[in-house]
Amino acid sequence: MAADFYEVLGVARTASQAEIQRAYRKLARSYHPDVNKDPGAEDRFKEISEANQVLSDPETRKRYDAFGPDFRQVPPDVDPETWARARAGAGARTRGRAAPAWESVGGDLGGADFEDLLGGIFGGRRGGRRWGPVPGADQEAELTVTVEDAYRGARRSLTLPSGRKVDVSIPAGVTEGQRIRLAGQGGRGGEGAPPGDLYLIVRIAPHPRYEVRGRNIHVTFLLAPWEAALGATVAIDTPGGEAKVRVPAGTSSGRHLRLRGRGLPNPRGTPGDLLAEARIMVPPHLTDEERRLFEELSAVSGFDPRSRR
Repeated sequence: MAADFYEVLGVARTASQAEIQRAYRKLARSYHPDVNKDPGAEDRFKEISEANQVLSDPETRKRYDAFGPDFRQVPPDVDPETWARARAGAGARTRGRAAPAWESVGGDLGGADFEDLLGGIFGGRRGGRRWGPVPGADQEAELTVTVEDAYRGARRSLTLPSGRKVDVSIPAGVTEGQRIRLAGQGGRGGEGAPPGDLYLIVRIAPHPRYEVRGRNIHVTFLLAPWEAALGATVAIDTPGGEAKVRVPAGTSSGRHLRLRGRGLPNPRGTPGDLLAEARIMVPPHLTDEERRLFEELSAVSGFDPRSRR
């Protein structure tokens, strides 16, 4: 049987959308192929992504709860109770526990042909009758991108949970949760009807240096004590390349310096900013001369950081 999507994410069937998202993000961070190099991590990540893709959309989740693994094949106008009775009539086994309609009648069709079963529900192909054109369903999948790809744009080949591959152009400036529409790349239509669309939901992968919040990018940069005290101009790395930042004299750790327009670009408006947080580092080992100078500074300075209001 196909894996139960709730069990894949480790959540209850009554889980809220927020709980589903938290569970997905936690698992995705653990099994993303860029982070986890175990041989089975990629397959596990695909399974997690498919489960989240289905359960994070309220309408798709409703159909999954009603029809289980068959939810993609069942036409949209089929009543869940009618479907359950039809499956039971086709010889499905009862498990003897409370569950959704698709589980309460068992996990197989008792050898019944799927099209015959659908025909029994709403007059399909039995006796020469046909359903008529059925447009393909829209589908969703998640697309995980790096911060650099979100900044510059990229072209990627994506393998969907179904195994189908699609080529994707990632526009510069995509943000977390943005949907990219691929027209005609969704579910196949029946009887010559057009296919549905595929919507890719952008997820920005965790980065060791950058943190993306909306269109703003947060980064830390390191300062020597004398640079922080006297002021300096230092180079910092950004997704768009090296940038120079002017550090005012008297800068303390935790101070944020804003580089306007150096965050994620915005094709339709103002780009985000890059917020650089200062972090002061002291030499781990002092030379004799460095120690003498620091002691001299300590003797002449009246500065006491613990007395500041």
